Amino acid sequence: MCATQILDFYEAVNPIRFLLMISLLRINQYISKAAAGINWIAAAAVFLMMVVTTGDVLLRFFRISIPGAYETIGFLSALAIAFALPYTAVEKGHIAVDFLVQRFSRPARIVVNIINSLFALGLFSIIAWKSFQYGATLKATGSVSATLEMPIYPFVYGVAAGCLLLCPVLFMELLLQFKGVESE
Repeated sequence: MCATQILDFYEAVNPIRFLLMISLLRINQYISKAAAGINWIAAAAVFLMMVVTTGDVLLRFFRISIPGAYETIGFLSALAIAFALPYTAVEKGHIAVDFLVQRFSRPARIVVNIINSLFALGLFSIIAWKSFQYGATLKATGSVSATLEMPIYPFVYGVAAGCLLLCPVLFMELLLQFKGVESE
């Protein structure tokens, strides 16, 4: 069922529900735009990973290496993954094996999707919370990386922020499923 069919249905049933659905869709658009903006941080991290890797490989021809290249790639990859999560969720880009669920009736599929969204929302909320706690511990202890002696906590905070920014996407998906909209 596409968005216009849903809107037509809600408009015919109840004007208050129709306005609520319009509000949900508008909020969903804002969340989608924010996720797309955050995705640029992930893209920048991937670009920097490419630059560091290419530079390190090219400099090895001259028997020179970039100190801390391995550490830098590790930190940047954590940021790339964390900040790509919200946009990937908005675009439904995660791998889903749903050959069994597609055989269920529409109400059963919606229930399965609601359970899945609740689980994902809970999981990423806990990951964000625990990552913020871990970042605070690393900051308090002054933990630094081995080679570059760079503070680790900003990258842990970045992972926490990426997971936290995924939560509104998952919550919006959950609300839309409660309204009867199946996720694709």
